[in-house]
Amino acid sequence: MVLTQAKQSYLEKLSRNGVISALAFDQRGALKRMMAQYQTEEPTVEQIEQLKVLVSEELTKYASSILLDPEYGLPASKVRDQEAGLLLAYEKTGYDATTTSRLPDCLVEWSAKRLKEEGADAVKFLLYYDVDGDDYVNLQKKAYIERIGSECKAEDIPFFLEILTYDENIADNGSVEFAKVKAHKVNEAMKVFSDERFGIDVLKVEVPVNMKYVEGFAEGEVVYTKEEAAQAFRDQEAASHLPYIYLSAGVSAKLFQDTLVFAAESGAKFNGVLCGRATWAGSVKVYIEEGEEAARNWLRTEGFKNINELNKVLEKTASSW
Repeated sequence: MVLTQAKQSYLEKLSRNGVISALAFDQRGALKRMMAQYQTEEPTVEQIEQLKVLVSEELTKYASSILLDPEYGLPASKVRDQEAGLLLAYEKTGYDATTTSRLPDCLVEWSAKRLKEEGADAVKFLLYYDVDGDDYVNLQKKAYIERIGSECKAEDIPFFLEILTYDENIADNGSVEFAKVKAHKVNEAMKVFSDERFGIDVLKVEVPVNMKYVEGFAEGEVVYTKEEAAQAFRDQEAASHLPYIYLSAGVSAKLFQDTLVFAAESGAKFNGVLCGRATWAGSVKVYIEEGEEAARNWLRTEGFKNINELNKVLEKTASSW
């Protein structure tokens, strides 16, 4: 891994002892949907910004960094613990559900330069990718990532690529059908974007199996034996020379922690996490129904417990980049 001096110092700011224990709160569409479950009216900009501020104020002292979006997250970036690094998201939230292509789109009023000027220590971009998908669609996605890589290179700021895999012919990513192809989708996508031409410094990726279908973790149907799942993690480790960190993908805090232990025992030398909903999801209902102080109290108790337990697991499982 060849890093410029500037990128190296930014990455050190985002890490603790070479491990990235980052809090992810760049959710926009997903957060609105979560909030809307507990109130009749549309969530307001003020509500969204305020919840992000609360999470940032209360939890960044326990994280190496926080990932926020420049649409609602800038007030939260200003109140974070000063020891915590800052990643800012560059993509528009969501995708066009009327087509299977899920083409990427930048926030049109932002650039890597502007994100850096706003205090970012890294630029994060989310890409939906089906390695077996339409060739022309994938060509466009590769070109798009090359552009962002070039921007980040010009600004000498780390580029974190978040890859969310899917299958153009399978509607439900939580299905048994997708579970059977997930390892292939995740690991092959990592191989593609590890190429130097994309200018990526850190990959933010899914674990290569759906743990709800792994022997010993499954409550219903088993898709992978423990050994098959372990092999998928070993294949993931071999898929890239780049540092990679795991996203929590909305699973429970307990399942995410158990997954990290399983990954490490299987031979995955991952370099940390960008963990979102597994840490703060429970605060949403409390914030909407009981208000700011109750939400703050939840973050100081349950939120702290989630992030503290995760940090303890990372100490035993994650490798320094």
